[in-house]
Amino acid sequence: MTSRTAQLHTGSHDLPVSDALADFMTGQWATTPLPADTPRVPGFALFADRRIRLAARFPGERLLVPAGELTVRSHDCDHRFRPHSAYAWLTGLTGEDQPGHVLVLEPDGEAVLYLRPRSPRDSGGEFYRDRKYGEFWVGRRPDLTEAGRLTGIRCAHLDDLIRHRTDRDASRDTELACALSELRLIKDTWEVSRLQQAVDHTVTGFEDVVRSLPAALRHPRGERWIEGVFQLRARAEGNGTGYETIAAAGAHACVLHWIRNDGPLDPSQLLLLDAGVETDSLYTADITRTLPLSGRFSPVQRRVYELVLAAQDAGIAALKPGASFRDFHRACTTVLAEGLADWGVLPIPATEDLAPDSGLYRRYTLCSSGHMLGLDVHDCGRARAEQYLDGTLAEGQVLTVEPGLYLQPDDETLPPELRGIGIRIEDDLVITADGARLMSSALPRTADGVEEWMAGLLEGGLPLS
Repeated sequence: MTSRTAQLHTGSHDLPVSDALADFMTGQWATTPLPADTPRVPGFALFADRRIRLAARFPGERLLVPAGELTVRSHDCDHRFRPHSAYAWLTGLTGEDQPGHVLVLEPDGEAVLYLRPRSPRDSGGEFYRDRKYGEFWVGRRPDLTEAGRLTGIRCAHLDDLIRHRTDRDASRDTELACALSELRLIKDTWEVSRLQQAVDHTVTGFEDVVRSLPAALRHPRGERWIEGVFQLRARAEGNGTGYETIAAAGAHACVLHWIRNDGPLDPSQLLLLDAGVETDSLYTADITRTLPLSGRFSPVQRRVYELVLAAQDAGIAALKPGASFRDFHRACTTVLAEGLADWGVLPIPATEDLAPDSGLYRRYTLCSSGHMLGLDVHDCGRARAEQYLDGTLAEGQVLTVEPGLYLQPDDETLPPELRGIGIRIEDDLVITADGARLMSSALPRTADGVEEWMAGLLEGGLPLS
């Protein structure tokens, strides 16, 4: 955080500012207020109630929810700023102009937003000299009055918080983070609509990727070409990607979080694409499709794909209010274990392997079969186990179902034809009164559907094989 008299953030190669220039820069600037009809933050009517519900969990306490700070990428270059999800959920502020800002809920329940307002043009020089916060360097910020109108929250200068800030009880931070996660477990209708928007843009991004495959196949780093194509859609339609895109071809798909994306594409192999657009309101989709780069699954690829699809079908069928959160994962893994046993891969029957003291099937499918989704791709992760992992599903929760098989290229328990195949199918769903709605239904899931979808998008394009 900076004070009103703090040293400016300047670069080692910035030219010195003469007294004459400093004097010249302080005058003859027109006033530039935000237009009176500038809309309030999207979802404005929702945020006051969220703050009230949070304060009710900590009666008589002062709560601080920071937006977060800039993080150095390299030397004097920072990563692009994204506010902390809890801060965005409570204020509606999602822009890159929020670093260092703090929402405070006072003991009496009043909300105060401590901000770094616009730099004055008549003194200090921050507006043109400060690389981190200067308006000429990073863009305009609202002043305190404007910020109050946009958010409906009383706003004060960030320096006032620094001067009057008292020691906090760090042991309570964990409880605050837990409460914020638990309050976000059930999405309201506006949040579901934002998530549906993220899903819809992600579907378009996947279509872009398929159309780009002929060019990507020709490039020596075709995985990165795919990443770039999806990133273009994500930035054009929203804030960017909700997480680092996984564009994993061939055996790279067996690396669960492959984000190097530096490999070539081989028409005989599969591409596992795990990607999601994050909207301007910071809600993200999280979808995975595994695509045959020739446009057609080989018989062995189809066999593995259809086992993963059967597992996902079983998981989706287990989703309903009142069901244990872990039920859909158990349904997915039961199908996978049974399939692996039928193939002769597992050394024991599936019924024995699914016992808590076994789990040998996990050699081929390490991760869980899904997670909550929202402002974070792995949403509400600080919630207590009894409210999330060991809890029950409720109407309004949004989650992924994403079983996969990752058959490592050097795994000698597998027949050679299976080695190096990685397949995941992931969709986003919202729990409804009587089950779950597939939010990503616009993307085909069956092997035949994937092939037909790809053929339609590539009609008139370059052949893939």
